Amino acid sequence: MRAVVQRVGRAKVSVGGVTTGEIGCGLAALVGVQVGDTVEDAAYLADKVAGLRVFEDADGKMNLAAREIGGAILAISNFTLLGDCRKGRRPSFTDAAPPAEAQRLFGEFVERIRATGLHVETGVFREHMLVEIHNDGPVTVILDSRR
Repeated sequence: MRAVVQRVGRAKVSVGGVTTGEIGCGLAALVGVQVGDTVEDAAYLADKVAGLRVFEDADGKMNLAAREIGGAILAISNFTLLGDCRKGRRPSFTDAAPPAEAQRLFGEFVERIRATGLHVETGVFREHMLVEIHNDGPVTVILDSRR
């Protein structure tokens, strides 16, 4: 599994003009599920996101996780993170997991983060979403359960 995670002042996702998820301060996580990913990959990535220390402490150092600052997580399923652009100009998505498997593992990822006590909002799986991310910093990290 792969995630692009951004520290945000606020973030929102909507489908067809209707807001489906919205957070204030916290993390926006765009998550892609790869062919061959397992529950262990979802657990690993959820643990990393939930514990990611990218918020500043009293000394101005990135040393705090979202739960320590009262933050939340906006998790968005995003198969395009698995796009392979090495050949030609059109991405190949053959590395992205089939929809049913991706939805199951994305759900596992979300539930594992919720189990830590963090509030999690989401988009709608397999829908065209408008995502508003107000990146704070900017702080952006890439996580991958296979690297």
